[in-house]
Amino acid sequence: VVGKDTLLEQGKDLYEPLDLKFGYCRLVVAEPKALQEDDDPTNWSNIRVATKYPNVTERYFASKGVQVELIKLYGSIELAPLVGLSDLIVDLVESGNTLKANGLVPMEHIADISSRLVVNKAAMRAHHRQIRDVLDRVAAAVAETVDGDPAAREAV
Repeated sequence: VVGKDTLLEQGKDLYEPLDLKFGYCRLVVAEPKALQEDDDPTNWSNIRVATKYPNVTERYFASKGVQVELIKLYGSIELAPLVGLSDLIVDLVESGNTLKANGLVPMEHIADISSRLVVNKAAMRAHHRQIRDVLDRVAAAVAETVDGDPAAREAV
């Protein structure tokens, strides 16, 4: 079981046969609220971005033709713009309360994140029937939990 954020960052060659429907959040680009009104992402050129996800961040901005200086941080990424380390951050957001508390706003959505059940490709080939059985049972349990519990549905 691994978060989609880790899968995106590490780029491992694994099968992701099942979304477990928990741990939902979003990977976003955020900036200080004070800059939001005057900032136009189409004019971004060489910007400093603090993140725990340098590979995802670099790929994302490269796809937009934007050169970034990456600042890899762990922990309270949202503090980087406040202390002048970066212009923007790329981080996970669940409710948005931490961003808001630090004067930041989400600017762009990169990916939806949740917990995934992953399978090594070699193991899937060698033990397909056994793994398929486990996957089917886990999928049924996930569906039962989500479908049978209104609170679980709302959490997803």
